[in-house]
Amino acid sequence: MDTGDAFDPNCPTRLVLDRIGDKWSVLVLLSLSDGPMRFTVLRGRIGGVTPKVLTQTLRAMELDGLITREVFAEVPPRVEYALTDLGRSLHTPIAVVARWAEENVHEIILHREKVS
Repeated sequence: MDTGDAFDPNCPTRLVLDRIGDKWSVLVLLSLSDGPMRFTVLRGRIGGVTPKVLTQTLRAMELDGLITREVFAEVPPRVEYALTDLGRSLHTPIAVVARWAEENVHEIILHREKVS
């Protein structure tokens, strides 16, 4: 299997980096690591995301094979989103970056205040 080269401007690896560098994708991935969720639960858990942006993010993540969308034949219809194996494989590195951000946010804010 070929591996990509993130430093090659024509390499599709950059598309993957765009996806995992998107804050909404990261938050969806971290949220779904707890198990399948409905749209409204996911939106509430993430906070601050509009329905339109969340819908776009979920569609893109599904297209990339990171999540699944399952529709249940109920009235009203119930839709749940879940991580795929590929999405679960991304959880550990993303969780490490998120933890680093949480642990260092105050220091970064202090540096920003010094510069401005």
